[in-house]
Amino acid sequence: MNLDLTDEQILIRETARDFADREIIPKARDNDRNERFDLELVGKLGEMGYLGAPVDEKYGGRSLDYVSYGLVVEEIGRGDSSARTVVSVQTSLVAGSIEQWGTEDQKHQLLPKLCSGEWLGCFGLTEPGTGSDAASVATRATRRNGGWVISGSKMFISMGNHSKIALIFAQTDPEKGHRGMACFVVPTESKGFSAQEIHGKLGLRASDTAELALDEVEVGDDAILGDIGDGFKIAMSALDRGRYSVAAGCVGIAQGCVNESIKYSKERRQFNRPVASFQLVQELIADMIVETDAARLLVWRAGHLKDAKKPNTLETSIAKYYATETAVRAANAAIQVHGGYGYIDEYPVERYMRDARVTTLYEGTSQIQKLIIGRHATGINALIPE
Repeated sequence: MNLDLTDEQILIRETARDFADREIIPKARDNDRNERFDLELVGKLGEMGYLGAPVDEKYGGRSLDYVSYGLVVEEIGRGDSSARTVVSVQTSLVAGSIEQWGTEDQKHQLLPKLCSGEWLGCFGLTEPGTGSDAASVATRATRRNGGWVISGSKMFISMGNHSKIALIFAQTDPEKGHRGMACFVVPTESKGFSAQEIHGKLGLRASDTAELALDEVEVGDDAILGDIGDGFKIAMSALDRGRYSVAAGCVGIAQGCVNESIKYSKERRQFNRPVASFQLVQELIADMIVETDAARLLVWRAGHLKDAKKPNTLETSIAKYYATETAVRAANAAIQVHGGYGYIDEYPVERYMRDARVTTLYEGTSQIQKLIIGRHATGINALIPE
């Protein structure tokens, strides 16, 4: 694996960095304070090609390699994790799933609108009673009149209030367990489909989060993504991509913590000298730098394997686990460097901490990542009782 970025990758990273500095960071605090989902920014993300970066150009994407996609997501994550969430969900979960599992008609119909930002999409897997145990979804899809009727509810769905389509995972035959799951592309304007905004989140306050309800929503066979029974495989492949983008975004959070801590510690003076001259402050900064670099290299390794089309579930889980936990630790250390000022939103480090915390929960908790790593090491699946 060559650790030197190509000229094109360097340009992609610098362009994304400039975009984050110009379009995201200046509005991040106010969007967070006001819990405002910034549709204007979403449009600009689409104009930049960031809402479908790895998707094939023939479907409206940019055909970027995954290392380049990770560089983009890192810079957007450094700017604001709420904006990064839009990119991750739209690109990795929704568009990526349609590109991998959809028919040519579905790809040509849906992907150009998603990649441009004309449409938003959401990923309806998590339910009020189903989180880590993704195979036990309670939402049901029943055959009726040559099509399907879907009933159930979904919880903590990013962009659920603003999406034009929703990928809804439902059980078609409970006796088959996860082999009975299917994924449906459901227009959110369908009769019986409703969304309710979730308020009071610790972080990602500028991100739209919804609870979805489906009351006998009718769809045709052309709404099925893949085949009946492919739902679990579709969900797992999507989470592999989603974990990669979350990991890359958390490298951005950690790098933001490093940048802000260096800047503040050189400006802030105590005992007639900058606090950057204190050995224990330098220790905090050094630990952040080392862990951020390690997380970045783990993300690049996972991206390299994805680009080579080699198995990467293990490496992606390692990157996701380490990068998310690193972001939490870096944000905590950055607040310590900032002292009391780190506890108020005059500086971004308190938002970094609030936003980082949820990344250890979604796309598979840190504990789930450990079980995936443990399964690869031992050959024993701890999630399934003997």
